[in-house]
Amino acid sequence: MTYLKGGLLIAAVMLAATMTSLRQADAAQCEQQTFEGAAYVVCTVEAGKTDLRLFWKNADGAPYRMFSSVAEAVRAEGKTLTLAVNAGMYRSDFSPMGLYVENGRELKPANTAKPAGSAGLVPNFYKKPNGVFSIGEAGAAILPTDEFLKRRPNVRFATQSGPMLVIANKLNPIFIAGSTDRTRRSGVGTCAGGAVRFAISEDGVNFHDFARLFRDHLNCPDALFLDGGRGVGIYNPAMGRNDWSWHGGYGPMFGVVK
Repeated sequence: MTYLKGGLLIAAVMLAATMTSLRQADAAQCEQQTFEGAAYVVCTVEAGKTDLRLFWKNADGAPYRMFSSVAEAVRAEGKTLTLAVNAGMYRSDFSPMGLYVENGRELKPANTAKPAGSAGLVPNFYKKPNGVFSIGEAGAAILPTDEFLKRRPNVRFATQSGPMLVIANKLNPIFIAGSTDRTRRSGVGTCAGGAVRFAISEDGVNFHDFARLFRDHLNCPDALFLDGGRGVGIYNPAMGRNDWSWHGGYGPMFGVVK
């Protein structure tokens, strides 16, 4: 009986460890963090072990717009949406501003336009370099748009946004330390150990400080700005969050499916 009890105990411990591992593998881990006095929500995803997708349109061809609409679509698959964030800037019809690839299909081409105007008036998407977040066989990657187009990697998902925040462990040189351009911001980084980290600021921060969050605090050598101001949002039931965009909805969205 002693041997049986010991065996059952070992089996129970092994089962608990396995279940914990599975939970960690298929769900995002979100937590509140502070960096240099500013509050953030940071969500970590293991891209190679987690069902991280992009969502734009539903089965009828209409933009989802709301996190809850994506959650309903995922629920119809018998699964659960555990995390969603907006996946870059979008047009008034909720279509992507640039390259968008979903399930291996390029639904929008890369945007390489160079709008006229002084540097301070150029929309964030066009500030150079902008970049592409992608998921392929090798995992998640963030590359400046020009480099991505030169390589043309085979990817399952991709979204273009801008500007790049961190490039090969260096801050984007266009950012100004101490800038008074402060607002809520969201971004994504590819980080040490193959992790993908999403950060959503709860306070107003400038680009320089936001980029340093990814490089110096989250250990992400490459990071991409997603959106700012009224376009920032997150869906995470574990934290009681189901944000709504003041623009009437979101365009493309990242979603973690369990």
